[in-house]
Amino acid sequence: MEKLNKVFTALAFMGVPLVLIGSYFHWSDLWMFALCCISIIALAAFIGRATESLAIVSGPRIGGLLNATFGNAVELIISIFTLKAGLIGIVLASLTGSVLGNLLLVLGLSFFAGGLKHKRQNFSIYDARYNSALLIFAVIVAFVIPEVFTMTMDESTTLNLSIGISVILIALYLAGLVFKLFTHRGVFGSDTHETDEVPEWTKKKSILVLLLSTVAVAFVSEKLVHTFGTLGEKFGWSELFIGVIIVAIVGNAAEHSSAITMAMKNKMDVSVEIAIGSTLQVAMFVAPVLVLISLMMPQAMPLVFTWPELIAMITATLLVVNICHDGESNWFEGLTLFAAYVIMGIGFFLL
Repeated sequence: MEKLNKVFTALAFMGVPLVLIGSYFHWSDLWMFALCCISIIALAAFIGRATESLAIVSGPRIGGLLNATFGNAVELIISIFTLKAGLIGIVLASLTGSVLGNLLLVLGLSFFAGGLKHKRQNFSIYDARYNSALLIFAVIVAFVIPEVFTMTMDESTTLNLSIGISVILIALYLAGLVFKLFTHRGVFGSDTHETDEVPEWTKKKSILVLLLSTVAVAFVSEKLVHTFGTLGEKFGWSELFIGVIIVAIVGNAAEHSSAITMAMKNKMDVSVEIAIGSTLQVAMFVAPVLVLISLMMPQAMPLVFTWPELIAMITATLLVVNICHDGESNWFEGLTLFAAYVIMGIGFFLL
């Protein structure tokens, strides 16, 4: 792990200046795309390490929330610049990809890697039940119901419905945090814990790294968005595939590495909180925030997905709810989730 951290450090310190130089000298979009992706993934590793250090100090629940929040900050920044460029289809697809990636890819690889090392692992069954209910609400109720109603609505009415749903989702997400972290904290277990593990960085250094990494990601993300058009033309990739697979994987790199690392350390409460907590945050906070932000852009974005996106998210949600309901995981369950992600990835590639 130490060698890998050194590699990411080198990539971050080399990648960001190269993106700046390439932008100035107008390097080809394909080179810029590769440099931007490498830089964002390397910066996401910094974000992951900083939040892991904070998790040791703050406890698994708050640590997982911090990791999900700063990990999603990367995707939020990319999406804002993508909205500014008028690529609404890619933004909605990236939100779909984030849900699928966190539920199937991140959680699947976490269960798989952790299960190979520890055979059978446990996590809070109360968290599992809480997350299951919110996942069903966020994906099936908040995403599917608008699609059904908007079939007979014009664009203006559809946008108004999206705004109303967005406000409700944000309010409920914030209420859920108050419920879980404050008023019913004891039901989910205390977030204080005893550990001999020493954080890699101090609290102040971790916060500083988070802030600097986020600023760097904002710069690189703006350059990344400008390469999407050329990328699609060169490889024949649709906006849907670019958003669901490419942007989602790059934007969620921090959660990917952190969740798997925590699972291998047998810290499944943190790992599950990162993967599922990030999904809930995307569905109930990031997506509605983007809808509201889009009102200040040249083109507003309604919260309306395509049917392939909706069916994929519903399938992923039901599969995860069924697997996680008992508060236990193993490598085969992880492999099942990963296999579902690969099947959906092939489908979106060929669509």
